[in-house]
Amino acid sequence: MKIRVFTILILMIVSGLAEDKLRYTNATELRIQGTAFSVAEKENPFHRLPRYAQELVRREVWDLSTNSAGIFIDFYTNSSFLKLKWEVTKNFTMEHMAGTGIRGLDLYCKNKGKWQYVATAKSAGKVSEKVIIENMSGTMKEFRLYLPLYDGIESLEIGIHADAQIEKGQAYSEKPLVFYGTSITQGGCASRPGMAYPNIISRKLDKNCINLGFSGNGWLQEPMARILAGIEADMIVLDCLPNMTIKMVHENIPKAIDIIRQKQPQVPIVLVENINYETNYFNFLQYQDIYDKNGALRYEFNQLMENNYRNIYLLSAKGLIGLDHEGTVDGVHLTDLGFLRFAENFIARLKKQGLIK
Repeated sequence: MKIRVFTILILMIVSGLAEDKLRYTNATELRIQGTAFSVAEKENPFHRLPRYAQELVRREVWDLSTNSAGIFIDFYTNSSFLKLKWEVTKNFTMEHMAGTGIRGLDLYCKNKGKWQYVATAKSAGKVSEKVIIENMSGTMKEFRLYLPLYDGIESLEIGIHADAQIEKGQAYSEKPLVFYGTSITQGGCASRPGMAYPNIISRKLDKNCINLGFSGNGWLQEPMARILAGIEADMIVLDCLPNMTIKMVHENIPKAIDIIRQKQPQVPIVLVENINYETNYFNFLQYQDIYDKNGALRYEFNQLMENNYRNIYLLSAKGLIGLDHEGTVDGVHLTDLGFLRFAENFIARLKKQGLIK
């Protein structure tokens, strides 16, 4: 037993992780990205909606907004290792989604101008500690740490070598892309936070992307439309059809667009069709429901065009996650493969429309 303890201490000293060689920085002292609201506006720095929204939106929406989906920390450091300490709010679990995606932390590093995946910190429960990377060179590097998709963060600290430096990452100078939607937008069922499609799009375009996906509750009701309208955005993407009924499509879509247009007359708005779920190729009634909802969305889009609305675009769901039927966990929610295809096709189609470069 004594030999084992001695060995562990030697390994800690060699790797630079002895407590006297370690200091922590609160993540709130670094650059919090992927959020449309300042820390001062929120009850918790890692919530997705401002404090005032609690009185406006349904309780289910507010509870989901405390999940940190899409929020990430950008920072520079020359430390030879990174150790993370974090506490989640719920220690939430789901049968069809990996715990690393629900409660884990995902680290990327900028390498030759592109974000490269480094490692994932697995949650050990409500409170976790993890050395996510070690034995690095002592050169200054740019890192990005994605927060959990389906749980919230109570606290987060980043540990570095005591003699190393840590600095805030760069702030985005352009307005963000805002994604409003459902569990798929929120990131269900990515294996790790970096693989939710808004996060993939953010890395590929080097843009600040805001994730306002609310699992099962993407109904696009008036209070949420007003919140969206108040965000100064470069683009607003409405990917909420999977949670909506046909009645909601006809009532909520035009009303929401009117509300957004009152505050932001020129912002591009992208309406996304509902992907066809895998069982729908065999279940006729389910197929018909999706077909009819997409038809309702196309109808409202055409009405907007006839009424001289501009900068509104319709994104077809056909082939959005591929054509081989292998992009989902359960026929509905996406795997990492499905999310990657969604992001790549989204970017390609919007480039074709001239919406992004």
